[in-house]
Amino acid sequence: MTNCLLASTSTIFGGNYLDYLFDALGELYQDTEEVLFIPFARPGGISHDAYSKLAATAFQQIGKKLVGLHTFDEPKAALQSAKGIFTGGGNSFVLVNSLYHHDIMDTLRQVILNGTPYLGTSAGSNIAGPTIKTTNDMPIVYPPSYDTLAIIPMNINPHYLDPDPNSTHKGETRETRIKEFHEFNTTPVIGLREGSWIRVQNKKTTLHGGQLSARIFEKGKDAYEIPAGASLDFLKNQ
Repeated sequence: MTNCLLASTSTIFGGNYLDYLFDALGELYQDTEEVLFIPFARPGGISHDAYSKLAATAFQQIGKKLVGLHTFDEPKAALQSAKGIFTGGGNSFVLVNSLYHHDIMDTLRQVILNGTPYLGTSAGSNIAGPTIKTTNDMPIVYPPSYDTLAIIPMNINPHYLDPDPNSTHKGETRETRIKEFHEFNTTPVIGLREGSWIRVQNKKTTLHGGQLSARIFEKGKDAYEIPAGASLDFLKNQ
């Protein structure tokens, strides 16, 4: 019953917040007029209120009302009664720490698996996988666990960047860091480029995003590309 849209980013170059996803969001939230927003990732340290206001402005453009989870005294009950949910980007460690602090990680997982439409961007997509061990964020807080929702069988690396052959920077590339992850872990990883998203619907998991491909990393294998429109269901058995 899972019905999710997991995007690499909220904003692409030259665009405004979420606008490249408006058509897809209209379809995702077609059966609800109100969406519950989880603002805990706090990009740049923005307040929960300010972040919710930013997201609400975008949702108004698709005719939806957005309400911040932080405004509810009982966050578990709010999640259980929500008709649609959106977790915004920011710092994955801050987000996960807050979800555990409020004791709602399992509740969020269950309502998503039960069919509540879910949108994640960046950190909000990171938590859809088994862990946040392939996030790009600094661990500025220490959550009780790196384990997350596991509603998809792969980790996501959002904002994926390809190596620049003209760069003089000698630090690790994104691909190198993911290879390091696979020295100690077996979970497949998808490098999700800006403008791409994963759609989980009717037990099918598909890559979307114009003509953009995504990079797949599996332990013991060379990284490879899959095109937009391709199924990701083969990773369920890895």
